[in-house]
Amino acid sequence: MNDKILEFHTEELQEKIQKEINGLTFTKNFRSATSEEWYIFLPSYHDPISGGAVGKAIIHYNLYGNREIFINTTILLDDTRLHSPELHPLVYAISDEIVNRLVGYADTLLSVHAGENSYDAEYKQ
Repeated sequence: MNDKILEFHTEELQEKIQKEINGLTFTKNFRSATSEEWYIFLPSYHDPISGGAVGKAIIHYNLYGNREIFINTTILLDDTRLHSPELHPLVYAISDEIVNRLVGYADTLLSVHAGENSYDAEYKQ
């Protein structure tokens, strides 16, 4: 058989993803005419120094009239446990949910900073 498994989630990992997404909350920290900054809170992960928000999402809008421009979104995750490569599916699922909740269906350029799990993505309508 030549089929390759591209992504495999154990039942335990799937439950962990669901738990974190169900407990995902935000607090807006800053807003200007062109950007927002949101603190990200997860049930099982926290900032290693302060014990507070696990990270932040920065959303930069271009409000000057060109519909072809993407919204730039940066997600920074500070808990080093989320930097572990085996948790990449969790980081991906959390980041995807953050984009869906905070940006919606707008065209978005995403940059996720989570150690070895860092990646860039493009969301296009």
